Amino acid sequence: MALNPDRFGLSCAITTPMREGGAVDLPRLVHHARHVLANGCDSVTLFGTTGEGAALGASSRTAMLGALVGAGIDPARQIYAGVAAASLSAAVEQARTALDMGAKGLLVAPPFYFKGVGDEGLYAWFSQFFEKLGASARNTILYHIPSVTAVDISVALVGRLKTAFPGVVAGVKDSSCDYPTTEAFLKAHGELAILVGDERLLGRAVRAGAQGSICGVANLVPHLLRPIVYEGAEDAVVNALVDEICSYPVLPAVKALVGHLHGDDGYGPMRAPLTALDESQRKALCAAFDRITRARAA
Repeated sequence: MALNPDRFGLSCAITTPMREGGAVDLPRLVHHARHVLANGCDSVTLFGTTGEGAALGASSRTAMLGALVGAGIDPARQIYAGVAAASLSAAVEQARTALDMGAKGLLVAPPFYFKGVGDEGLYAWFSQFFEKLGASARNTILYHIPSVTAVDISVALVGRLKTAFPGVVAGVKDSSCDYPTTEAFLKAHGELAILVGDERLLGRAVRAGAQGSICGVANLVPHLLRPIVYEGAEDAVVNALVDEICSYPVLPAVKALVGHLHGDDGYGPMRAPLTALDESQRKALCAAFDRITRARAA
């Protein structure tokens, strides 16, 4: 599969380094963002699930975007911003902050507090979201992650939104971890950027037309993910690594491994109510990471 410069590519769902007490550690964020961009990622996505985005308020978001832009990372090419809010006004504020600072696009989760909502309610919410953003609305990836939000983004809803807001709805990130769901998005909306969150399904999806991924394992092995994204390759090392990470609480596991990668335990703290792995878990996970990645080197 030839490299297509117009495809979405590989975006790191970047972790948010925290100091003890919950303040964002901006120098570590910049260091890690530079690392993943230098080792295979086309962009970073701030404020996603892996980045604890739903726990980050306006001041943290502004500071994080400012730190990356100030470090020379081009927002128009290399930064997407997650939007995760229960209220419409908060979602619009998050989006405006990112777009006004030049972010390339948005990864927008549906409102997640009220459960059992249907397509009509979600269509109204997203329509109001885009209308309030007005002319600044652009390059929006709809975020389907029902295991977290407990709210589905259906194939039919995507169809209605892409028709109502052409040129604004750019794609769907499917983090259902269910290939038939990914396949349904590809069949109905293949002209959009269909992205896959589960790295184990990524190669198959790319071969069927998916344009790439926003994913957590890009924090760790972006060089291994790039051939999967651009060639539809399969990689047993990546699959084994994802399986291992998923045997722990995923967000603190990724953070622990980022610290292991950089030789810096300062990447490990979480913002409450999430908690870091305990020391025995961290040591076991890091040993497994070394064993799995050494298999590639051998």
